[in-house]
Amino acid sequence: MKFALFLGCNIPARVKQYEMSSRAVFEKLNIDIVDIDEFNCCGYPLRNMNYTSSLLSAARNMALAEKEGLDLVALCMCGFGMFKEAEHRFKEGTALKEGINTILAKEGLEYTGKAEIKHILSVLYHDIGLDAIKEKVVREYKDIKIATHYGCHALRPSDVVAFDDPVNPGLFDKLVEVTGAKSICWQSRLDCCGAPLFGINDELSMDLTRKKIINARQSGADYLCDSCTYCHMQFDTVQQMIIDSGHDGSHALPAILYTQLLGLSLGIDGETLGLGYNRLDISKIEGFF
Repeated sequence: MKFALFLGCNIPARVKQYEMSSRAVFEKLNIDIVDIDEFNCCGYPLRNMNYTSSLLSAARNMALAEKEGLDLVALCMCGFGMFKEAEHRFKEGTALKEGINTILAKEGLEYTGKAEIKHILSVLYHDIGLDAIKEKVVREYKDIKIATHYGCHALRPSDVVAFDDPVNPGLFDKLVEVTGAKSICWQSRLDCCGAPLFGINDELSMDLTRKKIINARQSGADYLCDSCTYCHMQFDTVQQMIIDSGHDGSHALPAILYTQLLGLSLGIDGETLGLGYNRLDISKIEGFF
């Protein structure tokens, strides 16, 4: 099993532990990863400024994966969502696709739609499977409660991303529970993390984050688990900013990436998984085995 790995812009710069833990988990599960140096931005940041340019940016990455004969796996939900949107738009109109390919042809590239777009959670759930992961688990968590955060781009628009049931998803919860942890039911699990507003209206962004964290904590969670670059930055870095700004820290809830949560249960050490790079201390999670 082999995929082209798309890291995006923020992971190497701000969430290196996501790359570290993902590569470690891929290796443990015998998934081969190919790095394509020519990958560029997914196009998501351009979407509301120049939509065509955002589609071109996404198409170039997908064309590069096609050139290698590989499906593309994204770690970031925003990148995954952008690729799926571009794929959807190209299926809707041949003129748009032809226009994009005219530009790509200058580099000897062509987007045909052959490369399948997947998120890392999709690969783990559908391509590897719960039973195969369970066989690799060497340490099961005991009495730990996890609040899973799906992220907006994983579920909406549902007809485009086709990731899971947008109203009552369960894929992520099942992946959490294969480690022995309990995925709790909590009211705000499908609410936005607040990241899209950060840098535009920081006060509102932080308020959305804080309310979601409080709800997860009050629902009994020991950790909040995410699998998106922007969501993790919001729950980790921005939550630390909220605490530093003087808000009551009694509701603080450490955020852990799913690849870190899974990696520990697969027997991978915390240093390899980059636990020390999380702003909020998550080292105590090893005490739940």
